[in-house]
Amino acid sequence: MMPDLRRFFPILGWARVYSRADLGNDLLAAVIVTIMLIPQSLAYALLAGLPPEAGLYASILPILIYAVFGTSRVLAVGPVAVVSLMTAAAVGEVAAAGTADYATAALTLAAMSGVMLLAMGVLRLGFIANFLSHPVISGFITASALLIAAGQLGPLLGVKVSGDTLPELLGGLLGGIGGVNWITAMIGAAAVGFLVWVRKRMKGWLRGLGVPAQVADALTKAGPVLAVAGTTVLVWGLGLEARGVAVVGAVPQSLPPFTTPVFDADLWRAMLVPALLISLIGFVESVSVAQTLAARQGQRIVPDQELVALGAANLGAAVTGGFPVTGGFARSVVNADAGAATPAAGAFTALGLAAAALLLTPLLFFLPKATLAATIIVAVLGLVDLSVLRRTWDYSRADFAAVAGTVLVTLGAGVEAGVSVGVAVSVLLHLWRTSRPHVAEVGLIAGTQHFRNIHRFEVLTHPSLVTLRIDESLYFANTRFLEDMIMARLAEAPEVRDVVLMCSAVNEIDMTALETLEAINAHLRGLGVRLHLSEVKGPVMDRLKRCHFLQTLTGQVFISQYDAWCALAR
Repeated sequence: MMPDLRRFFPILGWARVYSRADLGNDLLAAVIVTIMLIPQSLAYALLAGLPPEAGLYASILPILIYAVFGTSRVLAVGPVAVVSLMTAAAVGEVAAAGTADYATAALTLAAMSGVMLLAMGVLRLGFIANFLSHPVISGFITASALLIAAGQLGPLLGVKVSGDTLPELLGGLLGGIGGVNWITAMIGAAAVGFLVWVRKRMKGWLRGLGVPAQVADALTKAGPVLAVAGTTVLVWGLGLEARGVAVVGAVPQSLPPFTTPVFDADLWRAMLVPALLISLIGFVESVSVAQTLAARQGQRIVPDQELVALGAANLGAAVTGGFPVTGGFARSVVNADAGAATPAAGAFTALGLAAAALLLTPLLFFLPKATLAATIIVAVLGLVDLSVLRRTWDYSRADFAAVAGTVLVTLGAGVEAGVSVGVAVSVLLHLWRTSRPHVAEVGLIAGTQHFRNIHRFEVLTHPSLVTLRIDESLYFANTRFLEDMIMARLAEAPEVRDVVLMCSAVNEIDMTALETLEAINAHLRGLGVRLHLSEVKGPVMDRLKRCHFLQTLTGQVFISQYDAWCALAR
């Protein structure tokens, strides 16, 4: 029974061999990640249109739950920029920001996402994420990062900006430029400059001063906390709140409350598609990060179990006043680099955040919102990868069209439309490519038993024999292409008496493809041409034997293409 339990509860595996060394590594990583997450969680809550404490709440119970169900040893679960933006876009359609209904809708959205992820995990539907190609995901994240950065320019400058698209955000920013609070703008600019310096220069500067590498690395990761502390003291000491500098204000000093989602049919119907998109995007981002970090350490993750873990984590966020969460890239990398050995590091991080929510929130009253905006801007600009446009243009114009379309739609129509277009384009590109399979006419390389494309190699052919190698499974969308190709080839060479379909790359023949093969066989019989198959894989042959196709086949099924050549090329 124990192996089955470890499959559903990975904690039973690593907890049995947990050591004192693991404890030390996990505690150190937890301290570093906690320091990093305090300002980040506050910032992402504001990005989602929620009170800042919601970010802390969403970072506590979900991390604990993931430690029980997750298969990655270093993935850190919580609010992330893109999902926070998608949350704001989805919830903003059903409730006004700043209201109790808005917060309730946000946690209901987390519950919906959790249910969907759990269902996909139980049904082992992790492969669904494969329908989102990596270039399209990269384009969507790049466009979302630009939207996020543009949206944070308002708080950075002390200007009220609203909108879900880049034109709306930039238009609002230009319209309110006359009302810029220059003190807020200076604080925001200083925070951005400091955070950029922290990322790029601080570690090297500290090392130059003789600071040990481990200490320098820890201080660098704590850079956002230094920005928070410095600007908070500045606003408090100089009384800048009275001069129009927007501050976080009173943050409840408490552990996460118990909350319940709203089971309202109209609300669930309105947020059904956004919840599904958030689930897919969050899962893809989380699994990508987890697989990358697991590969570094010679470990492996189980995508279907990750669906269960993320689903449970989102349900945890829903019952503790949070909003949708997933595995974050930055925090997970920091967790891994800090030496986290097991998911217990995440549990210790949750305890640190709980202590912060209980003890430190009064210190956040004078924290300027411009600093949180700067934290978000610097974090998301690291997600911008415009080079994907150049790479896809050089490699595949179809992929470039998909990426460019996703970027433009996301910027011009919002995140939901962007990711919908990305999914649709990814699926359509797959269907388009597989509907036109690569089919090569092949011949024998002299002195060998190998067959290659007649247009690429010097090969032996026979005037009465045509061999076509099919480099794709046959299904409803591509069999007409194969039929047209065979008929066109025979029209060019009426002396052909045998056609061999080399099926070494065919893994599947669906019912429509079988009917097409039957039609091709009948048509060739009428022309006095025999149809043969070669190198048919076992599972495909098993299915063919269950129907009458092989009995009506005018030719033979050969074990190898060389056998077919020897029998037919006389």
